Amino acid sequence: METTSLFIFAEIQITQALVFFLIAASGLIAFLIIIAFAFYGSIWLQAYAAGARISMFSLISMSLMKIRSRLIVQAKIMAKQSGLPINPPDGITTRRLVAHYLAGGDVLRVIRALIAAQRASLDLNFDQAAAIDLAGRDVLDAVRTSVNPKIIVCPDVHKSGRTTLSAVAKNGVELCVRAQVTVRTNLEQLIGGATEDTIIARVGEGIITAIGSANTHLEVMENPDSISKAVSDRGLDSQTAFRIVSIDIADIDVGQNIGARLQADQAEADTRVARAKAEERRAQALAQEQEMKAKVSENRARVVQAEANVPRSLAEAFRRGVNA
Repeated sequence: METTSLFIFAEIQITQALVFFLIAASGLIAFLIIIAFAFYGSIWLQAYAAGARISMFSLISMSLMKIRSRLIVQAKIMAKQSGLPINPPDGITTRRLVAHYLAGGDVLRVIRALIAAQRASLDLNFDQAAAIDLAGRDVLDAVRTSVNPKIIVCPDVHKSGRTTLSAVAKNGVELCVRAQVTVRTNLEQLIGGATEDTIIARVGEGIITAIGSANTHLEVMENPDSISKAVSDRGLDSQTAFRIVSIDIADIDVGQNIGARLQADQAEADTRVARAKAEERRAQALAQEQEMKAKVSENRARVVQAEANVPRSLAEAFRRGVNA
């Protein structure tokens, strides 16, 4: 009887301990839930109301990783409200947004670029946009340039300090040209593609080559579009981040007559050379004259010496004749 009472008492104690543990665990869980809702309830409700699928656990884990959870929520809400896919496996999930944020990317800018691309019916997915953003390119500006072409002025006065390109036709006349290049962004080659500087350099080279191939500057002045056609046919946008829409000559002026100036400089140089050669010949003539004078003096001395020897020779001959 006493053993049974002890067993019942122990069972009651265990049951009470178990009930107390369950109550304590429930209270702790409820306390943690209250704290979680106190910190993340408004964000979670905002995402839930907008239809963005973000769990409370994801919000807590983002805080532990020092991630701005409000930014991720805002990005996913923007994607959801604009009609972008947010469901796995190909959608813009919370994990993909967090991964891009941790990689140093601009999450909101990528989402805005995807929204703009969707509105313009451009083929751009999240992975491409994230890769462009991480490559250091402005993905939103790239999408906008794909929709609304931008104008690049050649030459770039801010970088080169020059307002026009200088080229010389075959007749030696200089032409000063300023061109406007209309381009669209080539999203497929944006990563690894050459930048605006390459476009400006190639267009400048093409314009100078086209003008240099003209027989006279009047041909270029009469048909400026011939420069545009010649440059456009060279495929200058190859391996660049842009597609050239058009190349237009905005301004063209006549500069100096380089050929005439070069000819004048050459004539002056030839005159100097001729003068130098004439002076050289004059010096040689003077030297030769002095040499001839020296020879004349030498010959005169020999004649005088010979004349001095004549009386001596006559006397000797007379003496030999007498002795004979």
